[in-house]
Amino acid sequence: MSGEMLTLLLKALGETVYMVAVSMIIASVIGVPLGVLLFTTEKGGILENETLNKIIGGIVNAVRSIPFIILMVAIIPFTRFIVGSAIGTTAAMVPLVIASIPFIGRQVETSLKEVPYGLIEAALSMGATPFQIISRVLLPESMPSIVAQLTTVIIALVGESAMAGAIGGGGLGDLAIRYGYQRFRPEIMIATVIILIILVQLVQFLGTKLSEHLRKR
Repeated sequence: MSGEMLTLLLKALGETVYMVAVSMIIASVIGVPLGVLLFTTEKGGILENETLNKIIGGIVNAVRSIPFIILMVAIIPFTRFIVGSAIGTTAAMVPLVIASIPFIGRQVETSLKEVPYGLIEAALSMGATPFQIISRVLLPESMPSIVAQLTTVIIALVGESAMAGAIGGGGLGDLAIRYGYQRFRPEIMIATVIILIILVQLVQFLGTKLSEHLRKR
């Protein structure tokens, strides 16, 4: 493989990491509180509000049901409004964030449900406020599970970022399509697949190690 193609691969890898990292940070800032809200407002929750829970849950389920490739195309006008363009790595982050928020919300909700209810009851009996229960009981106790769940989200984002290449989103997916598929260069396709596999394995390894470390604390 030529030096020019190696340069393109490194550039595409950097774009993919940029897309995934920034999208994950933004989505987590919104998705984690969303998951807490879904858990605490359910029936029997510390902030029980079934109406609100059903409304939020319905929206989350609706967004999660949309295939990512369709979501990318459907929100092109919104993407253009937000970042001024519908193509490129920055533009690709808009659908990535929108797709990840409900995913993270449900994953966090699942992790919080693993916390023994006895701990919540104990905190309530000592007069803890809902905010104190969330910050001092629910999140610390569920953090190892949340980290494991977020690792899964990051891996999904890697795959979706590659899919974003189908509409000029940049990154390894865009490189594979433009240089590998359209120019009939299978070695480019193979190289991008190998890089993606290595990237996913690295993310999974680090996520698992961090989760195990938190469980031992």
